[in-house]
Amino acid sequence: MKPITNAVIGIAVAASLTLGAASAVRAQGKPATRVQPMSRPSTTKPSMSATAAPKTNSDAFKGIAAKLGTTPDALQSSYEAGKQANPKLSRGQFVSANMVSHNLSSKHPAITTQAILSGLQSGKSMGQTLQGLGLSAKDAEDAERQARRDAAEAQRAAQ
Repeated sequence: MKPITNAVIGIAVAASLTLGAASAVRAQGKPATRVQPMSRPSTTKPSMSATAAPKTNSDAFKGIAAKLGTTPDALQSSYEAGKQANPKLSRGQFVSANMVSHNLSSKHPAITTQAILSGLQSGKSMGQTLQGLGLSAKDAEDAERQARRDAAEAQRAAQ
């Protein structure tokens, strides 16, 4: 036999033994080991240093609470109560409701945080809720935009 033929036969025998062993393991119900592809090392910095303590939930409301003239704990407990009433309520919706109310309640007394949260709970969007409370579509859009700006500014100030 030629040396190439011996090499081909050797490779075929090794492959069949490997496939036979893998199918025997699979037949026994044991998961076959998988090789994970290599990944690149992460070039991003960790979000928190090793010495920094993780934020508590109320710390997440620190900047917003200062802007609204309340405490982070009070805002956190208010959010949790709102979340119990409306499990689909997001933190962003809650913050927006508070900021819009804060910005508009002096000119539009019907626009309160509770009124906005009730509208969201009934399935309406923020804009639909504000229009239902007497704002035009443009004023509602402007109020939402301003609330997002104010919330972002308050978050930056708190950091």
